[in-house]
Amino acid sequence: MRAYKSLIALLGFAFVIGLVIIVSQFGAVKIGLDDWASLLHGGGNTQSNSSYILWQLRFPRIIFAIGIGATLGLSGALTQSLFRNPLADPGLLGVSAGAACAVAVAIVIFGDVNIEILSHWRLWTTPIFAFVGAVLVCLTLDRVARWITPGSIAGLLLTGIALNAIAAAFIGLCTYLATDEQLRNFTFWTMGSLSGSNWMLVQAVSVLFMLAWWRLRKLVKVMNVFALGESAAVHVGVEISPIRMEVIVWVALLTGFAVAWCGMIGFVGLIAPNFARAWLGGDQRKVIPVSMILGAILLLLADTFARTIAIPAELPVGIFTALLGAPFFIMLLRTSRRQIA
Repeated sequence: MRAYKSLIALLGFAFVIGLVIIVSQFGAVKIGLDDWASLLHGGGNTQSNSSYILWQLRFPRIIFAIGIGATLGLSGALTQSLFRNPLADPGLLGVSAGAACAVAVAIVIFGDVNIEILSHWRLWTTPIFAFVGAVLVCLTLDRVARWITPGSIAGLLLTGIALNAIAAAFIGLCTYLATDEQLRNFTFWTMGSLSGSNWMLVQAVSVLFMLAWWRLRKLVKVMNVFALGESAAVHVGVEISPIRMEVIVWVALLTGFAVAWCGMIGFVGLIAPNFARAWLGGDQRKVIPVSMILGAILLLLADTFARTIAIPAELPVGIFTALLGAPFFIMLLRTSRRQIA
């Protein structure tokens, strides 16, 4: 069994590596073998323009897309496990909108404050605001799911719609009060883009992802008990409240940081876990890692289309994830219509 899992992991890793090499060839500038070999002679800093584009612009964006996609896939799998709902997604339930709303408020409030430390630590200060907004939405959803509409898919989705509307109202108010420069930033948050990627962001998302995976891999066995309901989990000796709160914090962290760095990218956290569950069943020990891989592949392909389909212009990546995710969501609604009714 271990040999089988190792083979699957090796094949998956080889597939992702091959995909990275393929998508790196697409773009306004052609990449040749000499550009790949230039890494041995300074990483493209002293080589040709195409080498610089490969190693300092295109390649970090590809790795960043993989990291953010894996983060969104993990966040979606955790959300669906937490609410025991295949339609749960941080974007649909308002978690991403709450994070974006907090960032928008922070931009307006601190936009005219001349504090050097804020600009110097923007890589981390913006995600902190996004985390606060995301965790508030997660806590609200958790209370609604367990109190107002227990076990109701329709109630959960309607609550998500309401929270999205509230967040959109605050973002609209911030847009009304914002300056021209702040308005351009709002466009980034609402449509999603990976154009700001660099090696520093790659390192940041790698640290976040490794910390999340190191901790959550110890909880996947317990999360399998969630599918049986709270009563069954308590009966077998599982302490629900601290685990539920920890999962909420991780969902808020993963979603908040992804929104802060890339804007609102929807449906990745919905599609990846559902494909993983349809393929492997409901065991979270299999669903969560495969969701991360599928999320990485999905966002990498979407970003490749976003940056190449209208060269030299670039389209927001959220457009492509929405075009793929909206029909998939309608299909899930159709298969879940009996539960919703």
